[in-house]
Amino acid sequence: MPTEAETNPVTTLDAAQGSVLVFDFGSQYAQLIARRVREQEVYCQIVRHDLPASRVKELNPKGIIFSGGPSSVYAKGAPKCDPDVMELGIPILGICYGMQLACEQLGGKVQNTSTREYGRAFCEQLIENDLLVDLPDKFEVWMSHGDYVEEVSSDFVSLARTSSSPFAAVKHVSRPVYGLQFHPEVTHTPQGKQILANFLFQVCKCEKNWKLDDFAQEMIEQIRKRVGKKRVICGLSGGVDSSVTAALIQKAIGDQLSCILVDNGLLRKGEKESVTREFSQHFKTDLHVNEAEDSFLADLAGTVDPQTKRIRIGHRFIECFREEAKEIEDAHFLAQGTLYPDVIESGAAIDGPAETIKSHHNVGGLPAELGLELIEPLRDLFKDEVRRLGTELGLPAEIVWRHPFPGPGLAVRCLGEVTRDRLVILREADHLLIDEIKKAGYYDKTAQCFAVLLPVQSVGVMGDARTYENCIAIRAVNTDDFMTADWSRLPYDLLAQISTRIINEVKGVNRVVYDISSKPPATIEWE
Repeated sequence: MPTEAETNPVTTLDAAQGSVLVFDFGSQYAQLIARRVREQEVYCQIVRHDLPASRVKELNPKGIIFSGGPSSVYAKGAPKCDPDVMELGIPILGICYGMQLACEQLGGKVQNTSTREYGRAFCEQLIENDLLVDLPDKFEVWMSHGDYVEEVSSDFVSLARTSSSPFAAVKHVSRPVYGLQFHPEVTHTPQGKQILANFLFQVCKCEKNWKLDDFAQEMIEQIRKRVGKKRVICGLSGGVDSSVTAALIQKAIGDQLSCILVDNGLLRKGEKESVTREFSQHFKTDLHVNEAEDSFLADLAGTVDPQTKRIRIGHRFIECFREEAKEIEDAHFLAQGTLYPDVIESGAAIDGPAETIKSHHNVGGLPAELGLELIEPLRDLFKDEVRRLGTELGLPAEIVWRHPFPGPGLAVRCLGEVTRDRLVILREADHLLIDEIKKAGYYDKTAQCFAVLLPVQSVGVMGDARTYENCIAIRAVNTDDFMTADWSRLPYDLLAQISTRIINEVKGVNRVVYDISSKPPATIEWE
């Protein structure tokens, strides 16, 4: 099997020289920090929190960012960096846990707060500084911490404070070490991009040296070189990720690509027909369809735990994929549309301490099971970058801007047991929802919108008769990275129209509710 460097050579540590390193202390936002840096056209690499100072010195990065993390710096076994990293003279920006660690290692004191500070807060600048330049005297930030820096050594000065954090932003007086108690990488900190830009260009003196079109050309060459004359199999779902993966690989190797669609019975209404049409007529690919609805539903019978659903779907997917792959001669590689968020939430971003939120059926496992070598050309990209890449590759807008759809399909939107009858209800409700969203012009104004079938029933009255039927939840979010998201403020009249159509036209539903949770603390999908 190839090494990680051979599989994803664009992400090797050597590529980070002269750029920015993100030290991951277990934060779910580590990759989001990296994405924010890349938005500034500065390449960055996520590394282990304990990368030796000697290796950092070899790489000679322009700057280092310490991520947040779930640990407390004073806890036994808490992740720490090589203290010699502080002695290299490379600018460092610590975020949340990263700030607390930097302050503690340089003489400060960190302790637990009596109440966790979570959510929006307002920062007040105290002195002029290069990290917060061009920001207003007071600005909004996003806090998420249970510990805080109680004291800093005399070598630190406070740059900004909030009502509960006297050291919301700090700077070492003689070293290029900065710290932020809040999270500049999330969209809930409106000035966050400016703060990171100040660190990159004012403090680190970075140059704009990374562009997505350069990434695409380099990846195409790498795929072409690695694959040679062998055949690649790509699993299609009709979603953006697998479509862009297929287009990128086809750009590299042409008709050496074969695509497989596993019809698991968990697709959206008309999905199989749409995929077949697009990839047979538009892309002219060698497309194979595996009909497996009955076997998937049999595996899911009686299952309500979301993690178990994902595992069973993953196992069955492997079996179906293997069965179909046997019909494809000379298959040697498996292409997957794995993205950064998939890798992060699976806890596999690096060999580090990131916590697992949920399993993804397309992260790991498949190559060993199928006997194929893995190609994941999108592994370093976020959803918006994938869309931009799809546009550059010439994919039609209806594919590029299609709302995301989870790998396990409707199974993780059908809360409770997954049955054929419940899927019919969910599929019809989701179809009507998207139809109304599109007609009202809100499909392109929301990043993701879908229906969820809840495992509850409630009393209603329809036609003067008592009913006891199902509840549909509507989820619509706005986001540019899918790592953080806010619920969409859809017009009341539109929500009323959606509710009316679903209740009137979908047999078995008598109640519709609207999800107004942000991410965090909720996730976008319900399971």
